[in-house]
Amino acid sequence: MAVQDTSPSVGPMASLDRGQASVQSARPAAKPVRRLPVQKDWRAWALISAQIGILIGGLSLWEIGARAGWIDAFFWSQPSAIAQTMAIFFGSGDAWTDISFTFRSTIFGFLIGTTAGSLLGLSFWWSRNYAAIVQPYVICLESIPKLALAPLIILVFGIGLLSKVAVATALTLVVSTLTANAGVKALDPDGEKLFYSLGASRLQVFRKLVVPFCLPWIISVLRVNIGLALTGAIVGEFIASQHGLGRAILYAGQTYDIALVWVAVLVLSTLAMVMYATVSWVESMLRKGVRQ
Repeated sequence: MAVQDTSPSVGPMASLDRGQASVQSARPAAKPVRRLPVQKDWRAWALISAQIGILIGGLSLWEIGARAGWIDAFFWSQPSAIAQTMAIFFGSGDAWTDISFTFRSTIFGFLIGTTAGSLLGLSFWWSRNYAAIVQPYVICLESIPKLALAPLIILVFGIGLLSKVAVATALTLVVSTLTANAGVKALDPDGEKLFYSLGASRLQVFRKLVVPFCLPWIISVLRVNIGLALTGAIVGEFIASQHGLGRAILYAGQTYDIALVWVAVLVLSTLAMVMYATVSWVESMLRKGVRQ
């Protein structure tokens, strides 16, 4: 009598399943997916508190170091002396005269240099021959250190407000010219052809196409120019001036009044931040108007 084999039969499908299981068990475990780090922004009051804390801590260490003799108070002064000098500076009446003088020099130089430079850069669109003639002079003026011309400008325009405006204008003029010219060069020639094909005149193309296209380029240079204009005004006051924060810094340095130097520098920094913030706000408003 034949004995029947009761062991389970191993078919091709069963052997395939066991092979896949062995391959899966041999594979290494998948690494966990790494997520990008998430930074949580602090609230406004927390940021301001941290900034004020750093300022107070730095001033406290400065005052303690000057009183303890860790730093030379003659060369570095100390916050208490600076505060007393600031009260005298603003109480004597010279502070507002100096601030007004530097502010007017900066604003006038900024407006004249930015406007004249932008118009000069846009004028290169009218004639390639005209642009080829004038551009080398603009590039040459850009390569010359304008601050080296400040003594000559002071001699020509005098020690009053006009010479400071001239120095500030010289620093902002070339930057605005080159920026506007870059916008002109980036203009799409097909757009010009389209305007001309629709019967537009050359003046209409300039007003409706060139100026709107280059306006964002001109706006982008405003914040740079306000800093350059302030630099030009201060340098002009360093050379020769009757008023201004630059004159106050120069006078304080010559008389070794380090506390007055710090006072003038702090006032100048505050004025610079106010003008920079104002120009940034104007720039944002202009950008919104261009987009609309």
